[in-house]
Amino acid sequence: MIDRPNSRPFHLDDEEEDEEEKTKTPHSLQVDKHLFEARTVLITGQITQELARDVSTRLMALAHVNSDPITVVVSSPGGHVESGDMIHDTIRFISPKVRMLGMGWVASAGALIYVAADKEDRYCTPNTRFLLHQPSGGAGGPATDIEIQAREILKMRDRLNKIFSDATGQPVERIEKDTDRDYWMSPEEAIEYGLVSKVVNSQSELD
Repeated sequence: MIDRPNSRPFHLDDEEEDEEEKTKTPHSLQVDKHLFEARTVLITGQITQELARDVSTRLMALAHVNSDPITVVVSSPGGHVESGDMIHDTIRFISPKVRMLGMGWVASAGALIYVAADKEDRYCTPNTRFLLHQPSGGAGGPATDIEIQAREILKMRDRLNKIFSDATGQPVERIEKDTDRDYWMSPEEAIEYGLVSKVVNSQSELD
């Protein structure tokens, strides 16, 4: 599900960042080091502001090191849309080519991140499922606030439909129709739809 914006911003001060680093075991730090050297970034679970910060930081750092391709692995049920936007825009912003690999499921805000890569660089494994749908979120408070929130959700829906239309080559009208309800796709269906370029079975097929 693509959530509505959270009005409370996430912030880590220096002490919280230090505390976060202390919780990492030597094993996890070693894994992080190997992933960085392999120029691979994992995006798993709910898309949150914390995750967006971490992923965007890693992408920026890898882009600073050199312009070699970066592999981003996505397995996510979706989440906070603006956090997905941050990762999507970071992928589009940096100079290295980004190869996107879908695994497990690529849903909602996860699909928004997935289509940040150029079509020819979007891969998935054989058992991946894809889900597109329109944004949703609760609206509360005074009537005027509810009206504002509803208007913003409609703007968000139109913007996302345009992004998926550009990424897949499908007309906006079809995207609107398909995402009116949950629209699930297998890898083969996602290839036909224009979402995925190729199904891969091994890492060597990404090279």
